[in-house]
Amino acid sequence: MAGYRRLGRPSDQRRAMLRNLVTSFLEHDKIMTTDTRAKETRSIAEKMITLGKRGDLHARRQAMAYITKEDVVKKLFDEIAPKYKERNGGYTRIIKVGPRRGDAAEVVVLELV
Repeated sequence: MAGYRRLGRPSDQRRAMLRNLVTSFLEHDKIMTTDTRAKETRSIAEKMITLGKRGDLHARRQAMAYITKEDVVKKLFDEIAPKYKERNGGYTRIIKVGPRRGDAAEVVVLELV
């Protein structure tokens, strides 16, 4: 099955988890999570930043439909997206931290460039 990762969760839980990860990422500009979650979060967050670059009402409503906090959408459109106006994609960076103590899952830092 190509296109996305299942992340070991049912689809409703996976969607809720990714919405929360994207919201937290855009709110704090940096999060620590596992490698596979970060890769999924990166693809969605970059789509949200692209919506922010468009800047019209329809794009704002599309972002509001996915991001769970209204102030994060305001930050996306007013602060984050204008920084990347001249950049064509590649807004995020993944830095490997190392294995997690409990289960040895690869932990990474996902941050804005």
